[in-house]
Order: sequence, then structure tokens, then C-alpha cells
Amino acid sequence: MRAAVLRSAMDVAVEERPVPALGPHDVLLEVSHCGVCGSDLHFILEGWGEPRDSIGGHEFSGRVAAVGDAVTRWKVGDEVVGGPSVRCGECEYCRSLRPSLCTGRAAAGEHEFQGAFADYVRQHEEELVRIPDGVSLRAAALAEPLAVALHGLTKGGVRAGQRVLVCGCGPIGALSVAAARARGVNDIVVSEPHPRRRALAERLGAVAVEPETLVTPASPSAIVDEPFQVALECSGNRRAMQTALGQLARAGTLVLVGAGIDPPRFDNNRILLNELVITGAFVYDHDGFDRALELLARPDFPTDVLIESDDVPLEGLFDAAQQLGSGERAAKVLIVPKVS
Repeated sequence: MRAAVLRSAMDVAVEERPVPALGPHDVLLEVSHCGVCGSDLHFILEGWGEPRDSIGGHEFSGRVAAVGDAVTRWKVGDEVVGGPSVRCGECEYCRSLRPSLCTGRAAAGEHEFQGAFADYVRQHEEELVRIPDGVSLRAAALAEPLAVALHGLTKGGVRAGQRVLVCGCGPIGALSVAAARARGVNDIVVSEPHPRRRALAERLGAVAVEPETLVTPASPSAIVDEPFQVALECSGNRRAMQTALGQLARAGTLVLVGAGIDPPRFDNNRILLNELVITGAFVYDHDGFDRALELLARPDFPTDVLIESDDVPLEGLFDAAQQLGSGERAAKVLIVPKVS
């Protein structure tokens, strides 16, 4: 098969690789579409981790091409998306429906993974989710990042009637806006430095501002004139995290959705005096993929706005990553390994 292989930072090449061999509980998928994630950008452009000679891509849809001897729930031709990793199901977090915190999970970025920037990808039979009727393979590739966005909304308790700030309108920020709007939230402000992403936020129904317009009051007990009940920080930028905290109403919640290496410095007195909550949102709710696919099946969900109009072949992965990193592309880029 053909695969886009990350040889090192800033070095991606399309190579011939063996089709993955199947164990008894494995499923082989012919990849239809695979989204470029923020973590892919960190690996490709910045050299995060040690993904040398690896195949990335975890936001994918595809058709079942073959199944292992013990697989009974899937058959050739089924349309599916890659779902959450299997958890232990027995620890306190799994029992309380918080599988993202499972004590048996691998450390982030330290488990073996060969992804879907390739003609085929192997997946355990329990790590697939069926695509419902009415959702195309192209749209279904949004299921994983949309599940991430929904988990951020869950952690923030986002609901209709609230005023919500979204920092960063990359794909997760944009999906957070769309998901919040689907919940009936109409007062959403997006802080974003890139004009194309600000334009995307406005197309999704948010008010878009440049980050410099958000100013934190000098006194930790003071509150901005139009504060937010929830801030979803989706950029992973240190300054954005710090600024978001200063935009909250009393008893407000800051949800850290985007990952970043440079840690923020938070004003402890602002947190204390206003009883603010800061929480993280790691991957998905227990039913996140099902709810994401339900949203994607809704005719009023703005799927076409959230995806770049042109799909990209494997050979275009590096250029697409650079365009996403610079803000030249605003919406989700989908890689199509087999271009007809």
C-alpha cells in the first residue's frame, strides 16, 4: 500500500509499505478520508515526540476490506469510523463513565500507532463505530474531532443562554462553535489572530475578534464589562489561556482543550476571589462518537463549512500541514489516499 511517512520534522514522503497483517480480532479498513489534526501539525512541523518513520492520521472513515478470524460484528463493505481506544472497563473512572481517565490507558503519545494517512489501516474490532444512514464517508471523518469538541462542551457545562468564549478557530475551535450553536448557544465570541479563521467563525454564527481586543482588568477582583460563563481554549497558546481566564464571570469555567508545550501562568488571586474553575478536556465523553455522528446526520449542521472544499492526496499532506499551520487554510483538511 501507499502511505505518507513522517521521516522527521518537516520531512514527509509517500512510500510503499506492507498492508498491515491482521490478528484474530483486527479489522482492515480501506481509508476513505482522514483529517489532519493539530497533533499531526505538531509532529510534522515541530518534531514533537519521536514519530520517526511513522504513519500518522487518526481522524478517519473507511470501508471494511477484511476481518480477522474471530471478528463477528463487522463484515466486508461496512462503513465505519475509527473510534475510541479500548479501555479497561473496570477502574473507577470507567465505571463512572469517564473512560478518558482510565487508569489502564497508555501515556499520551507513547503507544504504538500506525495511522490512516495510507491506503489501509488496521484497527481492533472494538475500536470502530458504524456510520449511520445519511452520513457520508467524507462527513463522517469529522466524527473524532467533533467528539473532542463535544467533550470540551461537557467539561464546561455549556448550555443555551450562556455567553461563551472560544480561543482559537482552528478545526477544534470551529467544531466547538458549531456544536455549541447546535445546543442553542447564540452568544459566542471567537478570539483568533488569522483573518481566514475569523471569517470561518463568523460563517458559523460567532462574533470574531482579534486577541488583542481582550484585555484583563488590572485588579484580580474586577470583571470585564461583558464576561463569559465559559471559555473554551482551543489553541494551546499560553497567552490565550491566560487571557481567557481574565474574561470569565464570577464562578466561570475555563476549559483547556488545546494542547501546548509552553505552560501558562495563572493569577491565583483572580481564581480565588471569583471562584473560577479551570479544567482540562482530554479526548471524549463515553458516548462522544455516537453523539458526534448524530450531529453530523442533522441537515442543519454546517458540515460543508467545517471542511475545506478540496480534498488532498497523500502527496499533498506536507503542504496542507504548512497551510494549516500558517492559517492559509481555516477549515478541516481531509486527506484522500485513493484519489479516483
